[in-house]
Amino acid sequence: MANSISLESTDPFADPVVPSERRHSIEQCTLIAGRSASLTIATDSLIIVEAKTTQAIPFFNILWAELVGFDVVIRYARPTSKDVVKVTAISYSVEKPEHHHAVSWVAKLLDRAYGESQRRKRIKVLVNPYGGKGSAQKLYLRDVEPIFAAARCGMDVERTQFRGHAIEIAETLEVDAFDVIASCSGDGLPHEVFNGLAKRQDAQRALKELAVVQLPCGTGNAMSWNLNGTDSTSMAALCIVKGIRTPLDLTSITQGGRRTMSFLSQSVGIVAESDLATEHLRWLGSTRFTYGFLVRLLGKTVYPCDLAVQVEASTKVQVRERYRKVLNDYTYCQGRRNIRMPSESTSTTANNKLPELKYGSVQDRLPDGWRLFPYDKMGSFYAGNMALMAPDSNFFPATLPNDGCLDLVTIDGDISRIAAVKSMLAVETGKFFDMPHVNYRKITGYRIIPKDQRNGFISIDGERVPFEPFQAEVHEGLGTVLSRSGYVYEAKAMVARNDHV
Repeated sequence: MANSISLESTDPFADPVVPSERRHSIEQCTLIAGRSASLTIATDSLIIVEAKTTQAIPFFNILWAELVGFDVVIRYARPTSKDVVKVTAISYSVEKPEHHHAVSWVAKLLDRAYGESQRRKRIKVLVNPYGGKGSAQKLYLRDVEPIFAAARCGMDVERTQFRGHAIEIAETLEVDAFDVIASCSGDGLPHEVFNGLAKRQDAQRALKELAVVQLPCGTGNAMSWNLNGTDSTSMAALCIVKGIRTPLDLTSITQGGRRTMSFLSQSVGIVAESDLATEHLRWLGSTRFTYGFLVRLLGKTVYPCDLAVQVEASTKVQVRERYRKVLNDYTYCQGRRNIRMPSESTSTTANNKLPELKYGSVQDRLPDGWRLFPYDKMGSFYAGNMALMAPDSNFFPATLPNDGCLDLVTIDGDISRIAAVKSMLAVETGKFFDMPHVNYRKITGYRIIPKDQRNGFISIDGERVPFEPFQAEVHEGLGTVLSRSGYVYEAKAMVARNDHV
């Protein structure tokens, strides 16, 4: 091979002979700092060799590098525990003959550190002062702001003053002034942000240009778990700095004369009631959901409804194959990041509004091909756009950020208590999808009409909405988020991923 290292066969003690072109490449990746240190841009990390120590800093953790006079200054996120990183700065002096090389070396390091992620993001930060038991402001100042500042991100911070304030902020925000809207909160503030952007006259443009992200400071941090793989505020800040722009499916929910957007999930039945009916038990943390679930489980509660669904994959075999095909198609995955919005073909204001509803609203007649079926023994209706609803709750292992579908799980309410308990345990072990009584489908729309029940619970992204009929329709890639991978959630994959994907 042209780039292999050969040995002189006549002298077994001779040094390896490195081809000149490879030696040049190595020299370009290595910076000599004084007489005692070398800094090498390796495969996936920066290797620093000093007289008595060697350390490796992953490129993902490098926030910024610059040449100040003859000093190379590198700021990075140093792990101080399993889930916490802190900004640390290191500095090395270079000799005058190395100065020109140091300039290009720093540029190369930044290229490797950021890859396809945007540098110096301009971030509108929304802080919910009531999030995380009132600690959101403290978490932001302690864990987030130093990381954003070290990465040379622009920041404009605003505290929300009341419920729905983030809707107003997003609706009037100057789109060209920012790249990211970051919510220091639970999942409620991102829900408001998406809906504020959706109310704009230039909704499609705003939803595409502004990436919506979460800095986990609430009791529910599903968005961060899915996109960042963590509920640590410092780790999430690092993930946002290095995040890759990723189109996200959004779902229109029509109920009465209202149209709202959903980014996470919709639920009716035991899941919605276990969450929303236990608000008074928030002090229990995530345990309150388990408590609420078990109480209703023992009563074998059913939630009768009429249901119509537009199905794209009706069996688990079809769902699994669809998921495998998307994940294994590298070209497809890369292309998902550049979904063409209808607004790109025209600059007219009308076409920048939200897409028209191809299925109509809940007040219209059923779309062609849809049919309402009675579902009198419905126990749980759960539609998800993201995989994880909590750290160990992978209800939707086949979800993808922008495949144009919701994943729908329905379970009868009259299954045995043993089967129901096994279902709850299977969510944590990754066996939920394969349980025979779990009906799992890929869908693009549905209408659900609760019946025989005057009051009940419907949850949209964890928020309670009126207990009345509603209809959902998926809009492929309408929103934008930042994710670690750019194409998949940070949850256990249903099938193995190809190495190059």
